[in-house]
Amino acid sequence: MMYLKMFISFFQIGLFSIGGGYAALPLIKEQIVDINGWLTITEFTDLVTIAEMTPGPIAINAATFVGNQIAGISGSIVATLGCVLPSFIIVLLLAGVYFRYKKLRIVGGILDGIRPVVIALIGSAGISIISLAFWGEKGISTNIADINIIAVILFVAGLFVLRKWKPNPILIMLGSGFIGMIVYLF
Repeated sequence: MMYLKMFISFFQIGLFSIGGGYAALPLIKEQIVDINGWLTITEFTDLVTIAEMTPGPIAINAATFVGNQIAGISGSIVATLGCVLPSFIIVLLLAGVYFRYKKLRIVGGILDGIRPVVIALIGSAGISIISLAFWGEKGISTNIADINIIAVILFVAGLFVLRKWKPNPILIMLGSGFIGMIVYLF
């Protein structure tokens, strides 16, 4: 019975946590602390800290952690499946609709309209990261002294190597991190 209750609670979290991890926190807290009493509020704040430090979405990390606290590894599996299953079902349904109606002009028009928005969102994130790397938390400045020259050099060198020799981008990140560590240590 505990497994079913856990599955249903995390299924609801997975189904209704629209807007990402931070938007899902009140729903996760309500299910874990208020309704089921699986954790105290102090333990919940610890859970949020742990979920932030580990890779992956907060809701899935929370499901795995709470499932483990309640019923061990099998609880982790049940809670995580409950959290992931709604998204899996929705994506399957949308894929089915897409493959069935992809030849319709309206579907093509919708996708053509979404594509530039996705590119703009990715570009916006890239600009934010470059701004943070080059100028820090102060933001973009016209004063040349505010620019982190080492970050700019590493960026240009990494971009050059990527375009010229096309290595695995992970190697560029590791190499840049290693060079940055050496430069900033000395």
